[in-house]
Amino acid sequence: MSKKANKKKGDWGECQALDILIGKGHCLLAKNYRCKMGEVDLITRLGDTIVFTEVKYRSGLTYGTPGQAVDYRKQRHIIKTALHYIKQKHLFQENVRFDVIELLDSKDGLIANHIENAFLMAF
Repeated sequence: MSKKANKKKGDWGECQALDILIGKGHCLLAKNYRCKMGEVDLITRLGDTIVFTEVKYRSGLTYGTPGQAVDYRKQRHIIKTALHYIKQKHLFQENVRFDVIELLDSKDGLIANHIENAFLMAF
């Protein structure tokens, strides 16, 4: 798949994930937040918690579940990016959570799995 096609699928997946989060009461703070440490797909607020969400889409299970792609290295990048966001926005007193939304194409249609507290801020 070309880079352009991958980006288009990624953007589509992020829109699907955002719909899921909004349906659960989240308010969008940032989408595709980038800094030199990395990128976070979605940053939302749910009550008194800032939620940093990684969205992973797969068209099949050949390479494992979508969430399996969020390995330790990827988690570290997300955490460092989250810390940058927190510092930039002066959100030091806020609760923080890291979620993963898996999107998987299947014969029955799109399967979405929202994994809350998928990983912790630890190194």
